[in-house]
Amino acid sequence: MIRPYNDFRYNHASFCLINDSCNVSSIGVNMNLHDVSLFLVITETRSLTQAAKRQGITAMAVSRRLASLERELGTRLLQRTTRSVSLTQEGMEFLPYAQALIEAEKGARALFSPSTQGAAGLLRITAPSGFGRRNILPLISELLADNPELSIDLQLSEDVIDIVGRGIDVAIRIAPLKDSTLIARKIADSPRVICASPDYLKVNGMPKSVEDLMKHHCLRLSSVSQWIFERGGEVFRIRVGGRFISDNVEGVRELCAQGMGLAQLTRWDVMKEIRQGTLVEIELSDARPQDLSVWAVLPTTRYLPLRVSTFIDKLKSSLTLSATS
Repeated sequence: MIRPYNDFRYNHASFCLINDSCNVSSIGVNMNLHDVSLFLVITETRSLTQAAKRQGITAMAVSRRLASLERELGTRLLQRTTRSVSLTQEGMEFLPYAQALIEAEKGARALFSPSTQGAAGLLRITAPSGFGRRNILPLISELLADNPELSIDLQLSEDVIDIVGRGIDVAIRIAPLKDSTLIARKIADSPRVICASPDYLKVNGMPKSVEDLMKHHCLRLSSVSQWIFERGGEVFRIRVGGRFISDNVEGVRELCAQGMGLAQLTRWDVMKEIRQGTLVEIELSDARPQDLSVWAVLPTTRYLPLRVSTFIDKLKSSLTLSATS
């Protein structure tokens, strides 16, 4: 299952990459980090030929070094064809450890490199589109300004992608977390709210109870078939009716602001509109929407690159400030 992970300190003394499912003793002591780095290039380019061009060596040399790494690990990491390569199951399991090994080496070198200022390298982030546009994009310029050697690849999508297979450093997720071998750190609370425009409430009235919701037009996310509530410590779900469904938060929020119905979104999605008065938060007398949390989901590794911890700390501080201001 996804495990909470609250301590991101790196143990310099042990310099290891241990997790519950990793048998460190099976990794040979003579592993060549250059070969590990080359493995990462191959997984990124999906081609031995392209990896060779990027490294300035021959494709045959790439093949030999990959074979050497596989012999050292005692397993096949990649399936090769004449046109492309793909990760085996063992390769997918090894990928986050390979990334962490290279990052650990960079981190160790950076300890004694006076030219390195702040976080460095390519930070790959994925987040829900609505949350990302409102809460992550505004942080990017300052992150880049404060860390001259940092680059950021931000992927905004409603899809829950394979962060290990895609080489993602951190996934921001708000939906309830499913069982996984990944590690998650809670960044902030994310309460759900029911809201509507003042014009809609003026015409249709203010709902007072869960039962009243059945009489209203409800705007719904396609990924949320039921609205979830808590009452007396118990969780229950209701089906709501309406004529509009969207796969993204922006669509639901926009129609809600136009007076087309009620919406149940997270407070982060509608905080700006509620403060401006274009949306009104609705409090029911007999139940409240079930709360969620904002999570940073990480590949399975104990070593956290500085670029990742820098981003997580920045986002957490920003959300804390927004919630209290």
